[in-house]
Amino acid sequence: MFVTDLDGTLLNDHKQIAPQDLAALVRMRQMGVSVALATGRSDYSFAKLLENLTADPAGGLPADHIIFSTGAGIMDFPGRRLLKSFSLRPEDVRFIAQVLDSMTLDYMIHQPVPDTRSFLYCLRNNRENPDFHRRLQLYNSHAAPLSPVTLAASNGATQVLCIVPVESGHGIFHKVAASLKQFSVIKATSPLDGQSIWIEIFAPAVSKSQAVKWLAGEIGVSREQICAVGNDYNDEDLLHWAGQSFVVANSPESILARFPAVASNNEAGVSEAASRWLGLCRSSTDAPLF
Repeated sequence: MFVTDLDGTLLNDHKQIAPQDLAALVRMRQMGVSVALATGRSDYSFAKLLENLTADPAGGLPADHIIFSTGAGIMDFPGRRLLKSFSLRPEDVRFIAQVLDSMTLDYMIHQPVPDTRSFLYCLRNNRENPDFHRRLQLYNSHAAPLSPVTLAASNGATQVLCIVPVESGHGIFHKVAASLKQFSVIKATSPLDGQSIWIEIFAPAVSKSQAVKWLAGEIGVSREQICAVGNDYNDEDLLHWAGQSFVVANSPESILARFPAVASNNEAGVSEAASRWLGLCRSSTDAPLF
């Protein structure tokens, strides 16, 4: 199985996919390799992305499964049938909100799958947080302010998302993670401004690696037969877990120091990763190719 992240990895800076990368995914599927896209995007955001892709390869986007919301949901493709999803319980949401309120953080509470586009938000007016405002403006028609009444009526959530300016983001991530150890707390770089830190809080079982592990079990692929490609902090668990991993050259230095690097997302790095992985598979005598 070949698993690639989307933003900053398969997608270039213009949110398009290089022809070489598309061709590589097509070729692998023709060879019998299952292709999965593992993204932090929600199912709704992924659908909007498809509408804006200028390249339309024969047969559509060459993928078999989509792992969305950093592993909170898994669907087949192109049918988009939901195979698995995870949610925070209503009492979890209220507890998380209480902790974040005590830290005076700005956050959004996204509804459970399949209504992840809709969210409640808590915005403080005592600090600059342009990326939060940017995202709120982008999805304004699906947003509503959080209140004690709406919080009490919560039926759970796919995730709670904190957006923090980069200057303090890494430190605040560690504070949030330490305060919410019973949940999956994942750090990501904002796909909007490329700098702000997104702190995503999920149900305990949620991560890209856990989603790929579940999917691999369903289709009969071993960990050693999986290649993962990524670029950001929310890819790290998957990159560590997969049998073979690569990171694109535009990854943060801390990630580049730990994994083999390929060309950047603007230079068809995914196709290079695919080529190198296939070469490694052919040279290995320890396991079948796929």
